Amino acid sequence: MRFRALFSVLSVLPCAVALGQGYPAKPVRIVVPDAGGGPDALARIIAPQLQSQTGQPFVVENRPGANTILGTDYVAKSPADGYTLLFTTTAFAVNPSIYKKLPFDPIRDFTPITQVVGIEAMIITVPAALPVKTLKEFIAEASKPGAKLSFGSPGIGNMMHLSGELFQARAGTSMLHIPYKGTGPAIQALFANEVQMINGPAIVVLQGIQAGKLRALAYTHRVRADFLPDVPTTAEAGVQGAEMDGGWFAMFGPAKMPLDIANRVQSEVRQAVQDSTARERIAAMMMKPIVNPPADFAKVVESSIARYRDLARIAKIEPE
Repeated sequence: MRFRALFSVLSVLPCAVALGQGYPAKPVRIVVPDAGGGPDALARIIAPQLQSQTGQPFVVENRPGANTILGTDYVAKSPADGYTLLFTTTAFAVNPSIYKKLPFDPIRDFTPITQVVGIEAMIITVPAALPVKTLKEFIAEASKPGAKLSFGSPGIGNMMHLSGELFQARAGTSMLHIPYKGTGPAIQALFANEVQMINGPAIVVLQGIQAGKLRALAYTHRVRADFLPDVPTTAEAGVQGAEMDGGWFAMFGPAKMPLDIANRVQSEVRQAVQDSTARERIAAMMMKPIVNPPADFAKVVESSIARYRDLARIAKIEPE
């Protein structure tokens, strides 16, 4: 019986290898569960490279809604043949802590393929018209009796929301959080001084800072950003324990996707981000290519879910 079972396993292996060698044999869909922004832009940088390398179209398909849940669920329920992939953000790891019930299990229902990029940290940003020059002055303003300062983000439970709430917990402020329907509306509200703070990645706020319309007060990393050398870290600015990375963008497949196909996709993505044009465009987005193997990325996903659960608790975000 043992030999018969072993023979059954071995007889399947050539088929799996052949499947990986013949992939992709038709167009591949890359589902982005957002309407636009960073993940959409990055997916559209990588997709043409993947097509050039494999000879098959990689088509970016936007399926936004419910803080990325709708598009993510769509991929979870798709065939696990490698022709429907998910390209998403750290919201994948955050959502289990802010929603009581998801239509999928982030561990059981997906195959981690690779982390594509990492984002170092957030920039605590205010409108240039706000009469504060330092983080200490901003905290003093926000702490005044009757102060009605608020901070914005693209919704509930995203990295910008978590970073803002972590800052509040460490700084002792109690600003109102205003969730917007996307990054664009949130940043426009900051320009208009409808909200007085956003903790955003460089791709979201740096252009406004450089144009003099926004002011950077601190960087939520252990060290200063090369592109903002005069902006202190949160610790240097007097707020301890507010360090927050900007999360990751990554690729997943449905559960039980063959490992050889996951490895093939990861290998092609690694080659795609090494292209000089793609590399320059990714660097301009202030992102760092990672492209780790599926097994390594699976560990990142599990540790991220645990970490953001702790951050949600610190930020006192009650699951909906």
